[in-house]
Amino acid sequence: MQGLYLVTPNWDDTSRLLQLTGQALQAAPVALLQYRHKEAGAVLRHEQAAALQALCRRHRVPFIINDHVELCEELDADGVHLGGTDAEVAQVRARLGRRKIIGASCYGELSRALMAQDAGASYVAFGGFYPSRVKQYEVSTPPDILDRARDVIRVPTVVIGGMTPHNAAPLVARGAHMVAAISSVYQADSVAQAVRQFQSLFTQQ
Repeated sequence: MQGLYLVTPNWDDTSRLLQLTGQALQAAPVALLQYRHKEAGAVLRHEQAAALQALCRRHRVPFIINDHVELCEELDADGVHLGGTDAEVAQVRARLGRRKIIGASCYGELSRALMAQDAGASYVAFGGFYPSRVKQYEVSTPPDILDRARDVIRVPTVVIGGMTPHNAAPLVARGAHMVAAISSVYQADSVAQAVRQFQSLFTQQ
């Protein structure tokens, strides 16, 4: 897993969500797409997730769901992403099996990443590194966590939090495998151009 890790915004407009996601997936290879809508009800969440999964499968992009393990099982999605207050990685790994992708938010804590890795996480996510227009959190993750992670973390690392192609570049240079982005893609003047700019961070290495 390497490249742009695209995360969806909290949009109720499914048509717009699918249109811009389609533009993103057509523009350049995307490492993962995560469906994340913290405010959606069960019906809308199922509708959007199913439609996004179909789109991802057409483009051969792995599709994972934020938090909702049951929905992942129902749709047979490629995996889930777990936040710090969600279910334990080990429990979800036992429930979903070895083949599913399980990501874990580790914030600025290397110890949390080590525990997630040992519990069966497929990747670990660090951040926030920069202020975000979407998510509210303490911006306290030091960039050198990626230097320390290289010695002990065997699974891919993701960086998140206010990512742009410009400010993500030094984190990729430090060894980040994926860059997670929401607003920098979905609110860009050109979704396709934004995706290609993110992907160029990895092709230039």
